[in-house]
Amino acid sequence: MIELKYRLQFHTPAFLGNAEQSAQWRTPPIKALLRQWWRVVYAADHPQGVSINDMRRAEGQPFGVAADKSKDSRKSQVRLRLSRWDEGKLKSWAGQDQDRVAHPEVKNREGRVTPVGAQLYMGYGPLVFSQGTALKGRAAIQATEHADLSIAFPSGDEAERLQRALVLMNLYGTLGGRSRNGWGSFSLQPLDGAPALDTTLDKSLTLPWGDALTQDWPQAIGTDGVKPLIWQTGALSDWPQVMRRLAETKIGLRTQFKFPHERPDGQIHDRHWLSYPVTKHDVAAWKRENLRLPNALRFKVRPGADGKSLHGVIFHMPCLPPPAFRPDRRAIEQVWQQVHARLDADKTLTRIAA
Repeated sequence: MIELKYRLQFHTPAFLGNAEQSAQWRTPPIKALLRQWWRVVYAADHPQGVSINDMRRAEGQPFGVAADKSKDSRKSQVRLRLSRWDEGKLKSWAGQDQDRVAHPEVKNREGRVTPVGAQLYMGYGPLVFSQGTALKGRAAIQATEHADLSIAFPSGDEAERLQRALVLMNLYGTLGGRSRNGWGSFSLQPLDGAPALDTTLDKSLTLPWGDALTQDWPQAIGTDGVKPLIWQTGALSDWPQVMRRLAETKIGLRTQFKFPHERPDGQIHDRHWLSYPVTKHDVAAWKRENLRLPNALRFKVRPGADGKSLHGVIFHMPCLPPPAFRPDRRAIEQVWQQVHARLDADKTLTRIAA
């Protein structure tokens, strides 16, 4: 049995909801995140193509199976333990969301563009507007809070795959509500002799983004054939500054795709291929089926080399929308080409290797 111990420290607040929708230190979301990155490693180990059924069977070996037939059930061999299970220490958001960002589509009654709270924009759902930005739940886990995370799994064929998944978790992992927007960003620091996690990205874990559109699940970090599709902000002093910068970036990426009409026409337009739903612009066919399309562009907040500053990281995990969307591959490719070009042209961002 291999046993590793890391200090898990958050760099942005985390909305790790429990049954009462209040943030609490819990192992199930951490284990679920490990499984997600395990699948990326599994895909890298099968460059000729992944059979979903084979991957599910392989995933059941380390992570267990809960099946209707008892003979198919299997206990998880991966065990996680946290040094704390208490509720998050952030009880109120009052006065925190001071940064306002311009959103050309948010207007007041007179039709003038009205700035929006950067944190509310990036965290809407766990955060709500109630005479200012407020927590929807009872608590959140504050940035800088930390816990010791112990991970145990058998040595053998799966051990190396799980350790590579931990590397990806450290580089790109986020936890909790709105985590794709950078909330719940964390790092893993080794304790008690555990090996330091690699800070480079193995090329086998990347895939030309056009090739990744053959699958409807995220199997790799995208590349443009030359470099990974990863961008980083400059060093900023705290997480609110990083969230403001990421909010400005996201607003710019989305609003570059204009709708032909202010009112919804029920048709599919370019911005819908970024993520769906879009406020006030429903696609009639998608709405009838209650479809949801998450953004394949993800955000992460990492500490700088000095241990004090923070960077925002933007990375693309491309995949084709599921068949229910009847995806138009040519339109999707054109949309992502524009997104990549805009990020490359942004003078506040730098392409990085991992």
